[in-house]
Amino acid sequence: MKYIFLSLFMFIALDANSKSYQDEIDHLLNYVGTTKCTYIRNGTSHNGENARKHIQRKYDYFENDIESTEDFILLSATKSTMSGSKYYISCPNKPNIESSKWLLDELHKYRNLKQGK
Repeated sequence: MKYIFLSLFMFIALDANSKSYQDEIDHLLNYVGTTKCTYIRNGTSHNGENARKHIQRKYDYFENDIESTEDFILLSATKSTMSGSKYYISCPNKPNIESSKWLLDELHKYRNLKQGK
């Protein structure tokens, strides 16, 4: 009986952990989907909604390998799996930025907002 409770506790803890970063991933997907910036992938520009769909497909593929929001960014939203080329973000009146930095900056802002900072 003790092992059943221990197994149940571990399952609940793992499930709670996965949900602890799912809201951050959802936020970043929404952030990408609603941006006025352009996502540059393999030299081709994409609007936010098309970029979100692409990142969502990669997230669905890598989901079992993702254990944090940072893993999500690294595996789903920073570079081409095929060519290895980095993704960039082009925003009006700003220099292009690597998508990893752009998303990590937004993640930092989101976490600070959640913590009331």
